Amino acid sequence: MEPEKRGGFKRWADKLAVESEPGLTTAQLMLTNHDLKPVEPARRQWGPWNFVGFWVADSFNINTWMISASMIVGGLSWWQSWLCVWIGYAISGCFIVLTGRIGATYHIGFPVVARSSFGIWGSLWPVFNRAAMACIWYGVQAYIGGHCVYIMIRAIWTSWDRHTIPDTFGEGSGTSTADYASFFIFWLCSLPAIWFPVHKVRHLFTVKAYFVPAAGIAFLIWAVVRAGGVGPIVRQPATKHGSELAWAFVKGIMSSIANFATLIVNDPDFSRFAGKPKDALWSQLFTIPAGFAVTSFIGIIVSSSSTIIYGGDPIWDPLLLLEKFIDDGGSAQRFGVFVIAAAFSLAQLGTNIAANSVSAGTDLTALLPRWLNIRRGGYICAAVGLAMCPYTLLTDSNQFTTYLSAYSVFLSSIAGVMISDYYFVRRGYLEIKELYDARQTSPYYFHYGIHWRAYVAYIAGIMINVVGFAGAVGTPVPIGATYVYNLNFFGGFGVSAFVYWLLCKLWPIPACSDKWMEVGDEIEDIRLAYDGDERSAGSRDFDDPAMGRTYKDDSKIV
Repeated sequence: MEPEKRGGFKRWADKLAVESEPGLTTAQLMLTNHDLKPVEPARRQWGPWNFVGFWVADSFNINTWMISASMIVGGLSWWQSWLCVWIGYAISGCFIVLTGRIGATYHIGFPVVARSSFGIWGSLWPVFNRAAMACIWYGVQAYIGGHCVYIMIRAIWTSWDRHTIPDTFGEGSGTSTADYASFFIFWLCSLPAIWFPVHKVRHLFTVKAYFVPAAGIAFLIWAVVRAGGVGPIVRQPATKHGSELAWAFVKGIMSSIANFATLIVNDPDFSRFAGKPKDALWSQLFTIPAGFAVTSFIGIIVSSSSTIIYGGDPIWDPLLLLEKFIDDGGSAQRFGVFVIAAAFSLAQLGTNIAANSVSAGTDLTALLPRWLNIRRGGYICAAVGLAMCPYTLLTDSNQFTTYLSAYSVFLSSIAGVMISDYYFVRRGYLEIKELYDARQTSPYYFHYGIHWRAYVAYIAGIMINVVGFAGAVGTPVPIGATYVYNLNFFGGFGVSAFVYWLLCKLWPIPACSDKWMEVGDEIEDIRLAYDGDERSAGSRDFDDPAMGRTYKDDSKIV
């Protein structure tokens, strides 16, 4: 390359580079920027009520509304499916606080947490996995949000109808001109929300936590009043019995956990903004099962009421029910539909920002930290979500749901390694500055920056479910493999966590405490540039920079 062209490329690269600490090496510029550094005290603005608002807001979305539907269709009664929701999300809440405590204590996100277990460079693979899923889900959730916009427009102009507007997409495409235009409007209106930094976006969840549940309760009252009762489903018994009922119950619980698998892995992306670790503990542990259970209950009652209003099978999709309300009502009823659809649009926006945009932005930041921050990563996620044409995936919803649920197998193995590393191997001790150190002397460098023990455990957690997964997509497999796969998240998590702990016992790793020791309270605004004698944040009076650290309080780091 000619010197002039090389110089021009460098100038453009420097212009596109994001904010970072001066004095970093080239390798460190691939490991950190302002958004990847530990959150300084000024940005730790999430208190316990912010987490309550976050999860109340996240629970009120269309996917949660319909979560009990699949269980009832699968043979459970309404109260059995609701019990599955309580149990499944209570278990999810426990996993959430386990991963969230890491972020709340050390104020680091999932990509940096993964470096302690998978290695400085080995963490890129689980981070890429999470980013790819977030981009796919962003498009899917945005398309569902577009359906909300379609109803809002149709409530104002009844001529906005997919069946009467000329369709330029063709039969079998999975969408229509009216649906795609509505999807694009929702996608476009979502872009400003990505601009705000994570510690400020909490206000969106606060607004959603008030407006959306109120609209959901109004929808519940409206449907029950129109039906003159709650419908026959609340009196309908289970259609399965014995062992079939037991396995249907287990699958219902696991479907609730699978719906949460992505958030279990990346909760540190939000909890790192907590003022103190306790702020992200009880607020999440109790709000998650309560919020999701209430939303599911409203979905059950409203859907069962639809059988009395319109006859036939219950309408499990609330958006389809709202469309029917438009068709048989006057202007007052259309106004009510507009308000409820607007609430659902806000619900989808908040869920997309929380579960997908911020997550993908944080993960993409870790993949190219010199040029990407959370904001830029969020916009890349939105662009991918639009370009992937999500309606093509939704043409076969059962197959798509099967594959997405199966992806929890991969995420459960990542969560198993992370939790085992923090709680059972390192006993809560992390050397934060070393997580940004690309030198071989870093205790998290391992072999060429990759931790082989973590990858062996990760693959083991996947392998226990791989045969059952093949059965889930139509390949004949032994019934035992199916039973194992029915417990997929627990199987993947348990195997990967145990194998990782065992390998670290047989071949010990550096920077581990022999008793519980969290030193995140000492983290403020640390410098990451190599400057000779400065040690990791949280380190106190040790000698050897790699192994054998002994503290003045007699706690030993091996």
